[in-house]
Amino acid sequence: MIIQINKPFLPEKEAYNQLISKIWDNQWLTNSGPYAVGLEFLLKKRFDVNQLLFVSSGTMALQISIAALELEGEIITTPFSFIATTTSIIWQNCMPVFTDIDPHSLNIDATKIEASITPRTSAIIATHVYGNPCDIILIESIAKKHGLKVIYDGAHAFDVKYNNESIFNAGDISICSLHASKIYHSTEGGFIALNNHEIGGKIARIRNFGFTSPTTFKELGINGKNSEFHAAMGLANYPHIESIIEKRRSLTEKYDELLNDLSVSKPVWNNKGTKNYAYYPLIFNEEKTMLDLMDFLQKEGVFTRRYFYPSLANSLDFLPKQSLAVTDDIAKRVLCLPLYFDLSLQNVERICNLIEKFFFDAQK
Repeated sequence: MIIQINKPFLPEKEAYNQLISKIWDNQWLTNSGPYAVGLEFLLKKRFDVNQLLFVSSGTMALQISIAALELEGEIITTPFSFIATTTSIIWQNCMPVFTDIDPHSLNIDATKIEASITPRTSAIIATHVYGNPCDIILIESIAKKHGLKVIYDGAHAFDVKYNNESIFNAGDISICSLHASKIYHSTEGGFIALNNHEIGGKIARIRNFGFTSPTTFKELGINGKNSEFHAAMGLANYPHIESIIEKRRSLTEKYDELLNDLSVSKPVWNNKGTKNYAYYPLIFNEEKTMLDLMDFLQKEGVFTRRYFYPSLANSLDFLPKQSLAVTDDIAKRVLCLPLYFDLSLQNVERICNLIEKFFFDAQK
């Protein structure tokens, strides 16, 4: 029996088909159709933000955000994230400046950010890794002191709260991915959340080619819109958010219970943040042990993922290589175990039994 690393949640076919049939009826496929606008309204209300714009991907959300804030020069960011965090900066003709991560949270080490600031620095882009909130208070204090903008990559952070309010209220802009691999998805998609109406209006224009009217353009725009078909998937999935997160919580707790005695660790969660159980990462003492376990599990039909590996600071051919001690070390030793709605508690037990067997045999 194969156990995948991830599987997308899918709603009932009938619920999705009912929505799709209405698209055929009204023949409105894209360009801010009723489903896209409706999904924006639901998410805006859920997260209590002033502006929320549905776009084609989390990557596009980052690129548009950088463009809307008119960022130039250098942007301080983390080397421990999905590659789109870095490449979005480069696509917007800015230079990523990597700052090492904290060995406990695995987020950018906010205490090291000031050392990376130069006269060319315009912003900080910080990722809430695995949904774990960054040190928002310190990051924004540093940004205010130095006159920098802050964008949070919350691709993993759907429904996370920080200090009892949505994490998407943090920074000048926060973005989220709604890709099929995420807790809550619209097949492909993402959104931009912010509380500045002027910048929000600018983002709305940028994502639609820069149009201000059918014949006038105010911004250098791009096609960042999303379709009614994708919005329909988001609407069909929306009623299931609580049950999805609850199921992932129960799976996570089962992992915690069964793996409690192993000599591995996990990221330390920000005590001001809630959990959404987006991933189940383990940090091993040695890379070799992790690689051997990964190989052993795959032979047993259990697929895992090195997320994130390698460090973005020393693995991209289009950037100068940079060694960052903590990131270089941690990235080699992190492994994410399967975690998704359709995964059964019995399969979690099977995975944990295999891991236990691996360590037991290794000690012989």
